[in-house]
Amino acid sequence: MLCKLDKVAKFYGTRLVVKDISCCVEQGTVTLLAGPNGAGKSTLLKIMAGLARPSAGAVERSVSEEGIGYVGHQTFIYPGLSALENLSFWASLHNLTVEESTLLEALDRVELKRFAFERAGTFSRGMAQRLNLARVFLLNPAFILLDEPGTGLDVRSMTILHNEIEAARKRGAGLVWISHSVASDLPRADTVLSIRDRRVDYYGPAAGYTPEAAC
Repeated sequence: MLCKLDKVAKFYGTRLVVKDISCCVEQGTVTLLAGPNGAGKSTLLKIMAGLARPSAGAVERSVSEEGIGYVGHQTFIYPGLSALENLSFWASLHNLTVEESTLLEALDRVELKRFAFERAGTFSRGMAQRLNLARVFLLNPAFILLDEPGTGLDVRSMTILHNEIEAARKRGAGLVWISHSVASDLPRADTVLSIRDRRVDYYGPAAGYTPEAAC
């Protein structure tokens, strides 16, 4: 078990966002977090990541903060630094000394190696998102949370994203993924947690989930 939620609820002021959410994320699995816009998916992902505290209920994690990788709507990329410098800086924040060859390999995996020495501020949205993915996957986190990581990615970049997700699962990481295309990404998941009307609408095997009302 990497993360377990037990009857989690979250208020922002007097507004109830989610209520009575219970689930468990295991190693080597992909969980799709589904539901209509405004259902509270991003809030729930932040609670799992430890970036937001629940108003009620309990969150249990078996992984340290350093073992968590989070991709949100912001890329956390420094525009004045090159792609290579961004990765080096990110590694240093985690007290890691990483060889340049390893950083270049990480950039190569997201097809940015030839842009390694260019400033990230010149990158397109898709390129910045791929650099953001390299930033997270470079650390090989045990628990990975992805909030619509496919935003701004073209077909080729989506293939890169899918490959990184599958590679992380194969090495034993647990992933929770908010997808902007649940129907097409459903075959890549093991479990679906669907939120509707602030509560769990479905929680179980991906094969048993019907995605028509998810968006």
